[in-house]
Order: sequence, then C-alpha cells, then structure tokens
Amino acid sequence: MRKPVRAASALLAGLLAGGLALLPAGPAYAADPTTMTSGFYTDPDNSALRWAAANPGDGRAAAIRTSLAHTPAARWFGNWSGDIGTATGAYTGRADSQDKLPVLVAYNIPDRDICAGQSGGGAGSRAAYESWIAAFAGGIGSRPAVVVLEPDALGHESCMTAGQIAERNAMLKYAIAQFNAKAPHTWVYLDAGNAGWVGASAMAQQLAAAGISGAHGFALNVSNYFTTDQNSSYGNAVNSALRSYGYTKPFVIDTSRNGNGSNGQWCNPAGRRTGTPSRLGGGAEMLLWIKMPGESDGNCGVGTGSSAGQFLPEAAYKMIYGY
Repeated sequence: MRKPVRAASALLAGLLAGGLALLPAGPAYAADPTTMTSGFYTDPDNSALRWAAANPGDGRAAAIRTSLAHTPAARWFGNWSGDIGTATGAYTGRADSQDKLPVLVAYNIPDRDICAGQSGGGAGSRAAYESWIAAFAGGIGSRPAVVVLEPDALGHESCMTAGQIAERNAMLKYAIAQFNAKAPHTWVYLDAGNAGWVGASAMAQQLAAAGISGAHGFALNVSNYFTTDQNSSYGNAVNSALRSYGYTKPFVIDTSRNGNGSNGQWCNPAGRRTGTPSRLGGGAEMLLWIKMPGESDGNCGVGTGSSAGQFLPEAAYKMIYGY
C-alpha cells in the first residue's frame, strides 16, 4: 500500500539537502515520490546480475551478486532502448508493482559526450531528441520515479560553440517541461558535473540557463569518484550561487564508486571502491548508485580494450574491496 503524499514535501527535501533557507522554485512542490514508495527499486536486469547469472562457477560471482547485483541502482536509457515510451513505461511499471522507487537516467542528448567521446552519440537532431524525451516522460506517466537528466550535458559546454550551448539549453528546458507536464510524480535532477570539474558559480549560471528553476534539483558525481563530503560541499556552494537567481535546489550524489575518493582520473581509474548504497539523506537529498560499479567508462585505464558501459567483472570485483 502506498504511503500518502506529505504536504510541503519539497520543503522538507530542501532542508535535507543542507538546511538551506530559501524555498525551491516552481514545480518542486509536486508530489514526493519517496513518500509514495517503500524503498528504491533494484533493476532485475542489471549488468552485474546478468554476468553473475551467466558465470555461476566463476570465483568472483558470489561477491558480485551479493555486493553489486542486488543493490538498487539506476537504469540508463538511450538510443539502445528501443521504443522509449514503452521502455520507460515497462520499467517504472515493474517498480510500481513492487511499491519501489525507480531511478532512470536519460542519456540521449545530441552530441552526447562531446568532449571525451567515449560515450558519443545521442539523438540525431533537436527534433528527434524532443520527440524522444517527450515519449520518455509520457512512458513514466503518473508513476513515482526519479530521473537524472543528461549526464555531462552542462560539463561539456567547454567543447561547444555558443550556438550549440543555446540549442542544448533549449532542449534541456523542453525536457524539464515535458516531465512537469506528463510525469507529475517524477523528481528530475539536471546533471551538474562534480566537485572537480566546473566551478560552483559557473555551474550555477549554467544550471540557471538550462532551466533548473523548473526541475526538482541537480545531480552530482555521476560516473565519477569524488567523495560524498566533497560533492556535498560543492552542491552547497552551487546553491549559494543560485541564491542570486532567487532560489536553491536539492541535489543528489552518485555514490556508487566513490568509497576511496578520486585519484584525479575519471576514466576507469584503478584502486577505486564502491560507496554508500542508495539512501535518503546522507549529505544530500539522496545518495544514489547511478553508475553500476564494474561498468566501463570507456577504452581507458583498467578498462583498456573495453567500450563504455561494458561490464568488467575483474574491475567490479576489485571495486568491491577497494584495490
């Protein structure tokens, strides 16, 4: 049975994100999906679980199954997902049937990963993206969900022209508007990089230009390794800068691979460790496993020879123990 939606849920969420006094702007007062569900959803088809099921005799399988495969984590959706409305509808429908809160990542913006290129691709045009993201939101519909919107989309502005940035901002604003209109029980977090990338004031400006006022909040450390404390401090600094726009926003932190912090490398660095499993609070509105530990960042580091998103059992196994 679902719990009733709390009145003033967004205000409480804002307080969780650091005790900030300003009220969040606009649709942050939508229904709180965390009070409509009984915990986070575990993807029954995640890459760690698939590998463990296919390799039951491997000595690493038990640890991967226990420590990774059954930990709630996000599912990423892009141009590999088939009909996107059907895909998001099926995924959130399964979560809803179990009274669990799913975390989805929308990752299909044109010129995706334009700086690094390891995860290049995305929709072929603005029109194609807008059609895709509208169907994404429509597939979720009235079910409770969390959506992380377009990892790296703002962090990669340094590799884009002014015209490309303006078009990207228009697409992100359109995406936020679609979720507000079609998915009223979804909290959307616009990706805002990490503590070691773009300065807090610059990121606040980029978030404002991309329409963060209409989103529930922003996401930090997606697919990266900076500690929860570092990202919490950065998120609070971004919010301090957002005050000049008249609002602050809750934020979430990807803790899937930040147990040992960052060594300054972003692409399959050695010696990293899994972090705090998905939970409410903990220095942010939520700590979430957004990138599944063991999935490659690309053809680099300890993942040399792999492609982005490929599950690497040895990397996963070492990340469980931090070596």
